[in-house]
Amino acid sequence: MELIKDLGEHELLRRLKAYCHPHLVGDDGAVLQVSEGMELVVSSDMLVENVHFSDRTTPPYMVGWRSVAANLSDLAAMGAYPLGITVALSLSPQTPWHWVESLYQGMNDCLKSFHTSIVGGDLTRGEVSAIAITALGEVKPEQKILRSTAQIGDSIVITGNHGLSRAGLEILLSPQKYQHIDQKTQQKLILAHQQPQPRLDLLPLLNPYHPITGMDSSDGLADAIIQICQQSNRGAKIYQDKIPIAPEILQIADLNTALKWTLFGGEDFELVLCLPPKKAQQLINHHHSKTKIIGEITEEKKVVLIDNNQPCSEHLLTQSEIFSHF
Repeated sequence: MELIKDLGEHELLRRLKAYCHPHLVGDDGAVLQVSEGMELVVSSDMLVENVHFSDRTTPPYMVGWRSVAANLSDLAAMGAYPLGITVALSLSPQTPWHWVESLYQGMNDCLKSFHTSIVGGDLTRGEVSAIAITALGEVKPEQKILRSTAQIGDSIVITGNHGLSRAGLEILLSPQKYQHIDQKTQQKLILAHQQPQPRLDLLPLLNPYHPITGMDSSDGLADAIIQICQQSNRGAKIYQDKIPIAPEILQIADLNTALKWTLFGGEDFELVLCLPPKKAQQLINHHHSKTKIIGEITEEKKVVLIDNNQPCSEHLLTQSEIFSHF
């Protein structure tokens, strides 16, 4: 087995160059062209072994895919199209070369599906593996999606289903517990966790509806709504019966658990958007299968979950229920 310590830095860099843009690496920095009339968007994200991934739940190929998907999702959340990424990598000298090779293959495959590439990076020694990625994108000024511009009365629109990634993680952590679940369902939930899809595909569909407020739901649906409200100095009402819960989740969890995973599970990389009700309804009418209205922005600066089946039932959503690194 080839180890990183046996390859040495220069040989490792030579091998990794195969996964990079052929004309933009090799100097001290990459030179990227931003299209005329566009603005540059820059986003950074880090994944650390035993915090964001482990061999128990995520093979190296999927670590690579997820690390790229998280960053491309940040660009999508800004309304930006990718120009390229840089990768800073920390590795233990005992890391097998095939682990690194598979990591980069996962990154490369995710990037190729969105017509972009690695344009630079850095390499260092560390006690555990860590991947720090900076994503570069471009956006038309009038199509920027910000967190701070939500208006009272805006509808809250979400894309896709939430909670699938958290359900997939549950299966990976306790496979014996879910042996009775059919393989198709298990595979869908596991792939939602290991191989998420950043919603860059939806950006062209949003063009007619700008200006739009929003962000992605990488830290959870509830967290995204709370952050938008905090940045916009607003509140929100969320209607429980309007939140779509994927039937696959209900195969492995009761309704209360499924709702918790949907609101707080995180790592779904969907979009949470706020726009005037008329525009929101037009968006839903045109793309019903991809978008749902689940609530509205309010003047009162709190975020509440309302169960229409229980009169006077309001649950205050706070960040105390959300994952925090510290």
